[in-house]
Amino acid sequence: MNYRIVVGMEVHVQLQTRSKMFCRCNADYAAAPPNTYVCPICTAMPGVLPAINRKAVEHTVMTGLALNCQINGLSRFARKSYFYPDLPKNYQISQYELPLCEKGYLDIEVAGQTRRIRIRRIHLEEDTAKLTHVDGYSLIDFNRAGVPLMEVVSEPDIRSPEEARLYLTKLRTILRYLGVSTGNMEEGAMRCEANISLQPEGATEMGVKVEVKNLNSFRSVEQALTYEIQRQKKILEAGGRIEQVTMGWDESKGVTVVQRSKEEAHDYRYFPEPDLPPVCLQSEKVEQIRRMLPELPDAKRLRFVEQYGLSSYDALLLTGDRAIADFFEAAVKAHGDAKTVCNWIIGETFRLMKTKERPIEQSQLTPEGLADLLRWVERGVINLTKAKEILEAIFDTGASAQSLIEERGLAQISDQSELDRVVERILSAQPKAVADYHAGKTSAIGFLMGQVMKATGGKANPSVVRELLLSHLNAMK
Repeated sequence: MNYRIVVGMEVHVQLQTRSKMFCRCNADYAAAPPNTYVCPICTAMPGVLPAINRKAVEHTVMTGLALNCQINGLSRFARKSYFYPDLPKNYQISQYELPLCEKGYLDIEVAGQTRRIRIRRIHLEEDTAKLTHVDGYSLIDFNRAGVPLMEVVSEPDIRSPEEARLYLTKLRTILRYLGVSTGNMEEGAMRCEANISLQPEGATEMGVKVEVKNLNSFRSVEQALTYEIQRQKKILEAGGRIEQVTMGWDESKGVTVVQRSKEEAHDYRYFPEPDLPPVCLQSEKVEQIRRMLPELPDAKRLRFVEQYGLSSYDALLLTGDRAIADFFEAAVKAHGDAKTVCNWIIGETFRLMKTKERPIEQSQLTPEGLADLLRWVERGVINLTKAKEILEAIFDTGASAQSLIEERGLAQISDQSELDRVVERILSAQPKAVADYHAGKTSAIGFLMGQVMKATGGKANPSVVRELLLSHLNAMK
């Protein structure tokens, strides 16, 4: 039997704010010693009252606008009963019936076709504390408790593991463009859960959904979905029934494992948070936030094609990261030739970023530094091989191209009279290669060029050498 794959994603995003969601504690807890960024509110001491983080609300509304959502003028926080040791209150402040954002969408490109993934809701809540499990007991760090957490919930519109990866990749790109989150999955700033079900072909009812947690990278999302789809298929084809459970992804074994039975909304016993007022957003405030939106990836990609004459593929690569897109435009402004700058960024610069595991903003390379290097290449002072060597040095040190060229003695020899003497000497020493060329073996010119380059320590300007060789060889006929 054929099955229709039905996947919905729940994405938790830590927001970049100075303070936590409901108190003034520092939200940048990553490098802090355990249990140092805490207060009576985020550790749930008796008698304390929360207060709403205005910036977290603005970040969520901005995300909703970027994802084409309806922004609710009235939203409300709710208590979600959640009895776990990492929640000191024994409930979580979240949103339920009245979220900040609803009914949006995100378009992705799959095999040349546009697929629209609807966004059901985007709401705000607080993060939990962090548990570290040791043999026989667990340690708890409250630094993370109360950090603003935005949840983006899609409709079950995703139809393959590949679509899930593309959806998450584009969502993270937008979050980074907006500056609302780093989206770093390895640091827990973006955490994904997938709800997966299989619907028999021709059936009208949806299949039983299974939730998969512990998806810590785009790769693990794709692998976990692929495994879970096959697991459910085997059960159904054997005449079994899918149980509605929460599964965890075991990265080391490459399998999903049962964690617990799946809770429904009524299990959490939601009710309005009595200690927080409703959030009332005037239309003027929403429009003010809308005006703060940057140029988003899709619009930037189309502009790069139209304004700079780039291919759609090149524009897609450059706009996948806002820092790269900004770097490209600044380099074009400094240099002038968009295609040349594009080639050096998506070629050598991307290679350096990958091998050194360092994003462009953490390198010493500046747009002006790249433009300056390209001008030295265009003037024929250095060849492409040496330019790549210099680019790496600039990437690491920030030194100027000129200083590196002088320090390493990399300048090309372009003086015709100097190279002419070398060419004459090589031709005299290689009569067989000269005869081969005159006999029609054009490959001989490559051999002779190699000999000149060897004699000059690789510093001869190849185009000048080639012209001189052809001139002398033709004159010898």
